[in-house]
Amino acid sequence: MTTATIDVVDQLVGVQEGDALDDLRHRRTVTREQLQASYDALFAPVDDTAFLVAERLLVAAFATRSTSDDATAAFYAAAARRADAARAEIVLAEASAAATAGPFGTYREEGLRGESSDGRRYEPGPDVREALGERLTAALGHAHLLTFRPREADGADQSRLLESGWSADGIVTLSQLVSFLAFQQRVAAGLRAIRSSQEVSA
Repeated sequence: MTTATIDVVDQLVGVQEGDALDDLRHRRTVTREQLQASYDALFAPVDDTAFLVAERLLVAAFATRSTSDDATAAFYAAAARRADAARAEIVLAEASAAATAGPFGTYREEGLRGESSDGRRYEPGPDVREALGERLTAALGHAHLLTFRPREADGADQSRLLESGWSADGIVTLSQLVSFLAFQQRVAAGLRAIRSSQEVSA
C-alpha cells in the first residue's frame, strides 16, 4: 500500500523533485498535504470493517476508469488487480462499458427543468451481480450515480445500499471515496495539462 512518504498525485503526474510542477505544488503546501492525507485515510484506514480496502480499490478502479482512461485510472486498475485479480477484471470491463461524460440528471425545480439532460445509466446484468455479489455491485451503481447523475442521489439509492448489506458508516465512506476520486483525478489531469503546455511553450 502506498504510504504517506509518497505523494500519489506527484506519482500520477510524474512530478520530479525540483521541476516546475514540484514548485507549483509546493506553493499550496496545505492543499497538497490534505489531498495526500485524504488518500491515506481512505486506502490505509485504521479500521476497514465497514468497507474493506480491497472493495475500495475495486470501486476506485471502476469510478476512475468510467470517467477517463488516464494515468489515475491505470493506477487504481493496477491496485485493484493486486487486491482482487478476479473481480478486478470484471469491474474494469464494467467500467469500460459504463464510461461516459456528464453530469446528467433531472432537475426537480421548475425553473431549472430546462437544464435537465439524460445520459447513460449503469445497469449491471445478472451475471455481473452473481460474479461480484450484491454488495459490490450496489457500490458500483452508487459510484456511477454520484459521478454522473449526482442530482438523482436520494433516499432510494441509500435504501438500495442498505438492502445490499451496506452499513450507514460504510455508505458514508463510500460516498466520501467517490468524491475524493473525482477531485484527485481532476487535479492530476489539470497538472498534466499544465505540463503539456509548458513543454509546448519551451
